[in-house]
Amino acid sequence: MARSPSRHPTELELEILKILWRLGSATVGQVRDALAGYRDLAYTSVMTTMSTMHDKGYLARAKEGMGYVYQAAVSEKDTAQGMLKDLLNRVFERSPEAVLTNLLETSDLDAEELKRLRKLINHKLREETP
Repeated sequence: MARSPSRHPTELELEILKILWRLGSATVGQVRDALAGYRDLAYTSVMTTMSTMHDKGYLARAKEGMGYVYQAAVSEKDTAQGMLKDLLNRVFERSPEAVLTNLLETSDLDAEELKRLRKLINHKLREETP
């Protein structure tokens, strides 16, 4: 039985999106070269994945010569927020407190990161105080 399609990018699709968010636009070859440092994929595998991503609405493409130049059709912020919201709902029973508690208990946050988080929390508290 085939699994149902995901509402979010797969691991490889997310890696490709990160490359395109960083570069702005790229050909399949350029994306493959960027992936080569940590994933050894055939050109045709990257091409097929990017074509599928286009069909899913993750990428836009423009014909250039014999191929296409691709760019992300979804924003990094919207993608991250959607994936985090899904994780919040499915894993943490819609509890932002549970997410933050888990993050604080399982991450090696340094003093500067903790200071920035405290500043964000204090800002949020001031926003909600009448």
